[in-house]
Amino acid sequence: MTRRHAPWFLLIPGLIAVIFLVLPVIGLVTQAPWGSFGSLLSDPVTRDALRISALSSLCATAICIVLGTPLAWLLARNALPGTRFIRALVVVPLLLPPVVAGVGLLTAFGRRGFAGSFLYDQFGIQFPFTTAGVIIAETFVAMPFLIITVEAGFRGLHKEYEEVAATLGASSWQTFRHVTLPLVAPALLSGVVLCWARAVGEFGATIGFAGNFPGVTQTMPLAIYSELEVDRSLAIGLSVILLMVCLVILVLLRRTYLRGDTTND
Repeated sequence: MTRRHAPWFLLIPGLIAVIFLVLPVIGLVTQAPWGSFGSLLSDPVTRDALRISALSSLCATAICIVLGTPLAWLLARNALPGTRFIRALVVVPLLLPPVVAGVGLLTAFGRRGFAGSFLYDQFGIQFPFTTAGVIIAETFVAMPFLIITVEAGFRGLHKEYEEVAATLGASSWQTFRHVTLPLVAPALLSGVVLCWARAVGEFGATIGFAGNFPGVTQTMPLAIYSELEVDRSLAIGLSVILLMVCLVILVLLRRTYLRGDTTND
C-alpha cells in the first residue's frame, strides 16, 4: 500500500514540531563531555544519584503495579460507586504542578500532616527527607500513567473470555491471572514503562517532599539541577546519561507505540 501524500498545511507544522523536539537532544549530544564520561560515572555523587534513582523508581513502579492495576480494573468495570469521580481524582496528579504535589505530600505524610503525624507519634515513622519519601513522591506522580494506560487495556478486553473461564470453573483469581492479565499484557507493559519513566524523571515533588540530600534523596534529576549551578558540563553529562535511559525506553516501546501502522510501509 502506497504512502499518502501529506498536505502542506499538515506537513510544514509537523516538520517544525519534529525539529523543535529534536534540537534539545542534539544540543545535549553535541555539548556532552564525552571524554570525561569515565570519571563522571566513577564520581561518588553520580553513583549515589544513579543508585537512588534506580532504587526509588523501581520501588515506585512496583507499588504502582500492585496498587494501580487492581484500580484500573475496577475503573474499567465500573465496579466502584462514584467511578467517574474516582477517575477524576486519579488524573489530579497529572494536572498538579510538581511543587504543589510536593507540598500536598507534606500536608499528608509530613510529621505535622494528618496521616504523617499519626505514623510518627504511634510508630516513629517519618517519610520526608528520606529515601522512602522519594519513593512516595515518585509513586504519587507516576501511578496515574499506569492506571490510565492499563484501564484502556481492560476496557478493550472482550469480557467473553473471562465469562468462558468462569463457566469452566475457574475462580476469580484464576481468571484474572491466567486470562485477563495475559490479554492486557501489552497495555500493562506500556503502562509500566511510562510509569517508570515518569518516576525516574521526577523532580518537583521529590525536592519538595524529600529534599535534595546527596546519598539519601538526591536522584539524577536533582543532581543535574545542583550541578547546573556549579558545573554546566557536568550537568550536561548527567543529562546525557538520562537521555540514554530514554533510548532504552524507546527500545522497550518499539513493539507498541513505535510500531504504529505498518500497512503503509
